[in-house]
Amino acid sequence: MNSLLFLIPAALLLGGLGLGAFLWAVRDGQFEDLDGSATRILYEDDQPLPRRPQ
Repeated sequence: MNSLLFLIPAALLLGGLGLGAFLWAVRDGQFEDLDGSATRILYEDDQPLPRRPQ
């Protein structure tokens, strides 16, 4: 029973920290463009490497 006096506030504190981190990420715009980062790697922005002589 004494362990519940420690575990319940610890669980509430960790849950609150997780909720706070999630709300901070939403307010900061982390979830605005979910598909853009996944497809951005497919686009080539740099110049191609020069070919080596064979």
